[in-house]
Amino acid sequence: MAFSSLYSSVLRGKWFISFKDVEANHILVNKLLERGVDSEDTTKLSEKTPITVSAISEKEMKSGNDFTDAPQDSVAIIGLQGSMIKYGSYCSYGTTEVAELINKAADSPKITGILLDIDSGGGSVDSIAPLVDAIQYAQKKKKCVIAYCDLCASAAYYVACYCDEIVASNTISSEFGSIGVMMGFQDYAKYYENAGIKTHTIYSDLSNYKNAPFESAKEGNYDAIKTEELNPLARGFQEAVKSKRGDKLNLKVEGIIAGRMFYANEAKTNGLIDSIGTRDFAVNRVREIRRDACLTDYINSKNA
Repeated sequence: MAFSSLYSSVLRGKWFISFKDVEANHILVNKLLERGVDSEDTTKLSEKTPITVSAISEKEMKSGNDFTDAPQDSVAIIGLQGSMIKYGSYCSYGTTEVAELINKAADSPKITGILLDIDSGGGSVDSIAPLVDAIQYAQKKKKCVIAYCDLCASAAYYVACYCDEIVASNTISSEFGSIGVMMGFQDYAKYYENAGIKTHTIYSDLSNYKNAPFESAKEGNYDAIKTEELNPLARGFQEAVKSKRGDKLNLKVEGIIAGRMFYANEAKTNGLIDSIGTRDFAVNRVREIRRDACLTDYINSKNA
């Protein structure tokens, strides 16, 4: 199951991902496509090594796999690292698993806010919704959520822009952007033809639109697949970023919502992020935002 979900994501997915991450994973992808994975490697990573989370208060920090023993008034620190896929596989945690931890933190009376520790070049399109839903659930529970990031590209930035603030972890390696969508597929027609295998694909007379963009793409015409599949996703990504970053975002900067990447200082100048600081700084921002919200609620209640 862990293998098949990863295999499916690689083959059929549309991706919000930095191309550097695609290149870096070519060896693994080729191994998957060749079925060159030993059976003992197909257990889900979370079954072998449950995700570790931390809860840090002003006096102590505890780590574990849930928030049962969290100190009172803690900030939950939850990691989002590596290429993002929806379901956990033998080599990575799924975003559904990370989202479950965010929901648990949101429900815990001991947790005052959440730090989402991001170091990711993005991932599959379907990996995003579980995290966005979990972040919005936490915010409805009046828990501040801050994205604390090193690499935060594409799908990872899609998620980060829904947080209350985005903080870069350093001015050396932290990068942001790659707001765009891509897909790729392998055409094995010649390979099978050389092996003496003829593939027949037959559609019903009543299904003339079925897979039409993909069939055109196999013939080298990418217009339909861009118009019907990729462009709507790209527009949705851009609108989410513009909506969540608001007036902070400098849309006059060339390529800012069309795939360009920015290091931390430039990302801050152009409104992709809010600040740059250490993890302690980010944790304190969670507490400050929560305190400000509580004060605002108190003032509003007195004025009601």
